[in-house]
Amino acid sequence: MNWSLRRVPLCAILLAAGIVLAPQPAGAEPAAGARSRLMSLINRLRGATMPEGIAKSNGRIEATQIDVAAKYPGRIAKLSVKEGDDVSAGQVVATISSPETEAQLRGAQAQVLRAKKALAEAVALIAQRRSVLTFAETDFNRGKELVGKGYMTKQVFDQRKAAADAARAALDAAVAQEDQAKFAVQSAEADVQRLEAMLVDLVLRAPRDGRVQYRLAREGEVVGAGTRVLTLLDLADVYMTIYLPAAQAGPLALNDEARIILDPVPQYVVPATISFVAADAQFTPKSVETAEEREKLTFRIKLQIDPQVLKTYRKRVKTGVRGLGFVRTKPDVAWPADLAVRLP
Repeated sequence: MNWSLRRVPLCAILLAAGIVLAPQPAGAEPAAGARSRLMSLINRLRGATMPEGIAKSNGRIEATQIDVAAKYPGRIAKLSVKEGDDVSAGQVVATISSPETEAQLRGAQAQVLRAKKALAEAVALIAQRRSVLTFAETDFNRGKELVGKGYMTKQVFDQRKAAADAARAALDAAVAQEDQAKFAVQSAEADVQRLEAMLVDLVLRAPRDGRVQYRLAREGEVVGAGTRVLTLLDLADVYMTIYLPAAQAGPLALNDEARIILDPVPQYVVPATISFVAADAQFTPKSVETAEEREKLTFRIKLQIDPQVLKTYRKRVKTGVRGLGFVRTKPDVAWPADLAVRLP
């Protein structure tokens, strides 16, 4: 922002400050709150110098985005949420219809029945073949005694032996047929499970608690595999990204305390921690206010808002809000009174 453009608003604010800071009746809480917000805004516009060991930078509130996408193609039958809705983990957010998959499932279920029937027939055949083998072996064993005593010809004995061998081979074939039928049942059941899983995946659910940021498709649209349907904001992962020069970013460590003040509510100070410090320097993004700052090499830093605060004030969480982030470049320096945690 050009400094010449800031003089007039600042003068106007100072004039308003004189009015707001004038003696107020006892118990005039609205005036006191307005005075606090006004003084905070004035200090920000002035670019008040921070105490030694405290660094600040402009930033914007962001949240991790989660895409909810279709795993399989189909037609969107229903979108159960609107943009801005809060959702819980596991909540149904959209339903995709696929008559083809449903028809395939019915076919697979019928195949399971056929395979089970074939298995039952194979089991019955084994019982029959085993009975035939038992009779043939008994007949063969009796023939061995008879041929030894000369009461049976060698030709008849050989026929009984061949019958026993054939019965044994038939039983082995029936057992193999049973194994094949078992595999067919398992394969058909696996197809049913696969298609049932596909139908389950056609019901899109929120992977975690969050807020609907965008609806990227409409009811009735045909979507392909991997098509994004919704974008959610993870309200448990909200942070501010700031940029600091090497001299200020160097002493910072992960999990160090930080503070955030947001432009719309400057009377509050939000607790945060440093969750990320970039390993490489970069030019400050264009979103930074002044051209002079954009020309500097800086390090990107993420200030993670306390999860308990996010849980308590979930309904108030807004992304895109601008403000200031504060960090301590000297861990032993105490936070000034103006940066003591203050929440609604």
